[in-house]
Amino acid sequence: MKKLNIIILITICFLSCKNETENIKVRFLTEKIPGDIPIEFKEIIIPNNKLIHKGIFSPDLKEYYYTISDKGFEQFDVYAMKKQNGTWSKAEKAFFNSDHSEHGMSFSPDGNSLYFSSTRPVNIDGVSETWHIWKSTKIDGKWNEPTFVDIPNLRDKLVSHPTIANSGTIYFHASNLDYSEMDIYHSNQVNGSFENAEKTPISVNLQVGKCTPYFSPKEDYLIFASIGHQLDLMISFNDGKGKWGNTKILNEKINKFGQGNPYVTPDNKFLFFTSGNNSDQKWKVKWVNIESELKVN
Repeated sequence: MKKLNIIILITICFLSCKNETENIKVRFLTEKIPGDIPIEFKEIIIPNNKLIHKGIFSPDLKEYYYTISDKGFEQFDVYAMKKQNGTWSKAEKAFFNSDHSEHGMSFSPDGNSLYFSSTRPVNIDGVSETWHIWKSTKIDGKWNEPTFVDIPNLRDKLVSHPTIANSGTIYFHASNLDYSEMDIYHSNQVNGSFENAEKTPISVNLQVGKCTPYFSPKEDYLIFASIGHQLDLMISFNDGKGKWGNTKILNEKINKFGQGNPYVTPDNKFLFFTSGNNSDQKWKVKWVNIESELKVN
């Protein structure tokens, strides 16, 4: 009887895992699901003179967005694919894409707002011509025209790669116009407007710049790229008092050739990131199961 119970439990576990695997395949419309070794998410055909960058999903996982640029990093365009009848649609330029450059997109947790960085002109005195944050809001099922997100004390800085938390706080990286002194900042939202930004206190043993941050909606962890001889993805945890510690470099299976643009799926299960060898510039958006890395050691 005891042996039979064990067999039944093993069978239930097997069927449960199999069902979960099939559910994930349907959810992402993919044939392969990664474990702890990163794999390319989707073999998107990229022209020889182009590079692929950040890839993200809408919170309902019905749309996938990614960025393409030229190899000189002078023009960035965002493309989108949608789920249609169990397959991915043909990629088209995203609704907010313009004749200028767009990159670093991120949805609000409820999916009703989309924040992104753009070089489109702001046309406000005192605001430098560079990357700034913009926002589009979905009203009655339609996206409105993007509006400039004003961070008052960073109008003369380069501001990019926003992430918005459940609390309404926005996180991003900012630097001088020549990309020097790049670091991660945050700004609190009050009555629909953002206050002066502050540098986010992240404890890191190395003296490195920080860029392309992803903050979880609950603000319990963040993943960012450290700027050194290459980009390495690191994770840091909120201590509950407004500071970020227990920082560590993600494992060597993830950090190989230089990675950036992290994004984590709403279930905190999969990390998406850009990986590429600078010598041949054959960049890819990869994904990996990140659950083991979300534990504080």
